[in-house]
Amino acid sequence: MVAVKERFVAATSSGAPARRAPVVAALTLGCKLNQAETQAAARVLQEAGCVTVDRPADADAWLINTCSVTHVADRKARRLIRLAKRMSPDAAVVVTGCYAQHAGEALIAELGVDVVVSNADKASAPDAVLRELGRSRRGGARTAERSTGRTRAFIKIQEGCDDVCAFCIVPAVRGRERAVPIDEVVAQVRDRVAEGVQEVVLTGTQPGAYGRDRDDGSSAARLIQALLSRTDAPRLRYSSIQPQDITPQLLACWDDARLCRHFHLALQSGSDRVLGRMRRRYDAAQFLGALRQIRAAVPGAAITTDVIVGFPGESDEDFEQTYELCREAAFADMHVFPYSPRPRTSAALLEDDVAPQAKRERASRLRRLATEQARAFRGHLIGETLPVLFESADGARLHGLTDTYVPVELEWSESAPPPLNRLLAVQIVGLSESDGETPTAIGKLAAR
Repeated sequence: MVAVKERFVAATSSGAPARRAPVVAALTLGCKLNQAETQAAARVLQEAGCVTVDRPADADAWLINTCSVTHVADRKARRLIRLAKRMSPDAAVVVTGCYAQHAGEALIAELGVDVVVSNADKASAPDAVLRELGRSRRGGARTAERSTGRTRAFIKIQEGCDDVCAFCIVPAVRGRERAVPIDEVVAQVRDRVAEGVQEVVLTGTQPGAYGRDRDDGSSAARLIQALLSRTDAPRLRYSSIQPQDITPQLLACWDDARLCRHFHLALQSGSDRVLGRMRRRYDAAQFLGALRQIRAAVPGAAITTDVIVGFPGESDEDFEQTYELCREAAFADMHVFPYSPRPRTSAALLEDDVAPQAKRERASRLRRLATEQARAFRGHLIGETLPVLFESADGARLHGLTDTYVPVELEWSESAPPPLNRLLAVQIVGLSESDGETPTAIGKLAAR
């Protein structure tokens, strides 16, 4: 790696060599849990004197945290690794995450990766980068430029899954459930708030099952109560849960307005027969019951979901049941995936007997419904005044999110700097023009 190390040696004004801070592209594919882990790795690299960027760049090293939830995710990982080799031919490339866990050492031979770090050793991924750069981990002052996580921080509260759904590779690559102790999560959230973070996103493989592996009484409700009472986080987002995780104790936490009114409940199918084949732990009636509980306890909540179409054995009738349940549920948004077999899952042993054309047609119908429902949900916000966290600016246009995870645009014509990383009261005045796409909410600052 001599060529890499030479790239960040510059000359001082006296002509003597002086090391500049190496640049590391720390990139994430996939879930919010991966984002939390990449942000944690970026902090280690910054503390060691590196500058991190969260976009492809001609960097001195790359750290790529991959996903393997679908074959498309695998393809994106390979494409990003090839991009790294093209953009930075002399850079070290360190790959971790679920695709790296699945593909293993073959990545080194096939794509020229320098180091593959397993999920079990993922915390050591930044150390692998530093070794390639001839540096080591250290504490102390961080670099002035923090390029990841200032507005929103992702905090891992657990990882692993004990449910082993038939279609899912995650238990094979993430292992069994392991919850982070409540005190450790509280300490991490306090640290991020002290850095200026306005929103903390609680992530995990199975966040709704938090504490199920512990014998100290830990639960999702107790964790959230501790965070609300022991930290000053302006916003907390805890959204990815399953219907069986909904309890009155959990929903009572939303009495605190700092907890975002967004729930992501993965449906996967509205057919009880298919749900059974998938080995999900609820039926269609239980799913709809969970939705009713949420809407009764948290008015105005956004409920989003995931749906798989074309699972082995899914008939036209099964799909119609899914479509009707989704129509009745009136989701705020849906992510729709055509089924693809994943190795090391029990569903991979089933005949993939739904024709590709049928999968495409079913996915297209559900996506059209998703767009209609998203427009309806966002349309109901017109006239409301909501807190919006502004995260970026594109010229005079600001971009932010409501607590219900609706993107908002706002024109900023004042001479003062744009109010980024701030929660502001915004009146929703309309929706963006869109042709078959999910619209963005248009806002204006509420009277001050």
